[in-house]
Amino acid sequence: MNITHIYYDEIDSTNNEIKRQIEHNIKEGTVISAGTQTAGRGRSGHDWISPKNVSVATSMVLYPKSVKMEHVPRMTLLAAVAVAKAIESLYDLKTEIKWPNDILVHKKKICGILTEMEAEAGQVKYVVVGIGVNVHNREFTPELLDKATSLDLALEEEGKHILTHCKDVTKEIWNSFGEIYESFLETEDLTSILSFYNDRLVNKNRQVRVLNPLGEYEAVAKEMLPTGELLVDKSGEMIKIDSGEVSVRGIYGYV
Repeated sequence: MNITHIYYDEIDSTNNEIKRQIEHNIKEGTVISAGTQTAGRGRSGHDWISPKNVSVATSMVLYPKSVKMEHVPRMTLLAAVAVAKAIESLYDLKTEIKWPNDILVHKKKICGILTEMEAEAGQVKYVVVGIGVNVHNREFTPELLDKATSLDLALEEEGKHILTHCKDVTKEIWNSFGEIYESFLETEDLTSILSFYNDRLVNKNRQVRVLNPLGEYEAVAKEMLPTGELLVDKSGEMIKIDSGEVSVRGIYGYV
């Protein structure tokens, strides 16, 4: 994949800017990054705070027209693995993944991912993959204080004196993403990242709480499947979870 980088000092949202530029026929693999976002967004409509020049705020446009629409959400998991690989490669920090796409360092979240799709006549028109990574952040809102961290804080906790750079993190993420995205296009499943992902799955063999629309229940998480579903054991019954919230005991305050 050919990757083109465009940078803005300040923007409302890198995802929004990508979608505006799609109207001008930007090429697949175009990446837009910003020093700060004034209206960044995370999953489920949550805000993603991007203070000035302390975090990665970046998005890429894809035109996977041959991919079935029901398989597009799997690209979010590709992005999660790309972030984990970038952090490990650049800074030798151990990462974990809380299904489906939370990247953890020292049991705290360091990354947010938002994938958006536009379809036309039953076919994928475009996909925008947006990624935010805490790099130099040192202050968090009260509700995130015990749940979030940054690369700088994590490195300091391990006594590592390594300079971090948002530009380096951005480039490494998209280089990794490009490689695994090409493999994904061949199969439309997650086989190519499965081993890496499950080796870091913080849910694995742990008690989890599944927030299901039909009722909340507890189970033991086993692994992520090539489809992106999480396999859990509920009193001997194996259940595949394809969406929703799964809380892991000991993570984000679940006891």
